[in-house]
Amino acid sequence: PPVGGWPVVLMFQGAFFSAEITWLATDDLPFGAYHQTRTVKRLLDSGFAVITPEAKLDGGTFWDTNVPPYSLNWESSEDHLLMLEIFAAIEDGTFGPLDPARMFATGISSGGYMTSRMAVAYPGKFRALAIAAGSYATCSGPLCVVPDLDGSHPPTLFMHGSLDVTVPLATAEAYYDELLASGVDTRLVTDPLEGHAWIPAAPDEVQMWFEGHP
Repeated sequence: PPVGGWPVVLMFQGAFFSAEITWLATDDLPFGAYHQTRTVKRLLDSGFAVITPEAKLDGGTFWDTNVPPYSLNWESSEDHLLMLEIFAAIEDGTFGPLDPARMFATGISSGGYMTSRMAVAYPGKFRALAIAAGSYATCSGPLCVVPDLDGSHPPTLFMHGSLDVTVPLATAEAYYDELLASGVDTRLVTDPLEGHAWIPAAPDEVQMWFEGHP
């Protein structure tokens, strides 16, 4: 490992698809799961450690971030307690020699909202974020209001299929526009042929984004 430990990426699963799929997806699985696994490989090959937390019930559910009452009272959620455990485990070496000062987050759909939650609930902890087919932490599909943000938000990459009807592209665009207005480094990459999925460009985009914000 480098001095200080490996930089670490938290990758959050989408709803109803176990985090285990992150590590072994084939190209016949839905939601671009194969490109998610390609992204993991690219990150590992580039010197990042990757941790894939699993949602409740063995990954068969979704993250609490945009589910009432936790959307407005995050600290009462089980997922907040899970995050505190993960942060502590990174700090104490449970996952090996990792650098707690160089953390990144990414995820798709529910995991994309959870990625945003890392900025909202844990300011200053993450160097950069990459949100796939998701939007702001408390949004839910087309029901989305992005609040005023400030320059403390981590640099954020958005990856979205133009044909996405589950999480409409417009919701990610609203988040992207607010970050632009706040002076936050941000990038929006769309794929005109994709719906609600990891896009094929994800491995290149995520690697470059995280390496660009060391």
